Amino acid sequence: MSFENHNERRDAALAAKKAMLEKFKKKTEDQAPVDPKAIEEQRAAAAAREEKRLESEKRRRERVELEKLERKIAAEAAIKAERERMARETAAAAKRRKAEAEAAEIKRYEDEVRRDLKAAALRRAAGKR
Repeated sequence: MSFENHNERRDAALAAKKAMLEKFKKKTEDQAPVDPKAIEEQRAAAAAREEKRLESEKRRRERVELEKLERKIAAEAAIKAERERMARETAAAAKRRKAEAEAAEIKRYEDEVRRDLKAAALRRAAGKR
């Protein structure tokens, strides 16, 4: 590549760069001036969106708190139901133990009576002889 070609290419690149810069400057100058009314409308719309977002966030937080409270109430109900079940089982077990103790006492008494009757029968049989 010759030196002149390089200079020509460099000059062409600089000219293109300058043309691009001029085009950008012209584009910004050609734009309509900023309308304060439009800016206020955009701000109002942004404020409305923000208010709507905040309201939505508030509703979401309330819903989350309500769900948390519902879960807490359900957990407390489950604990209460478990306590009631355990109390019923304990009462039933106590009743069962009492009935078993009474049955064992009755059996012991019946066995004692049988033994006494046998002993009396043996004494009678021995006395008749």
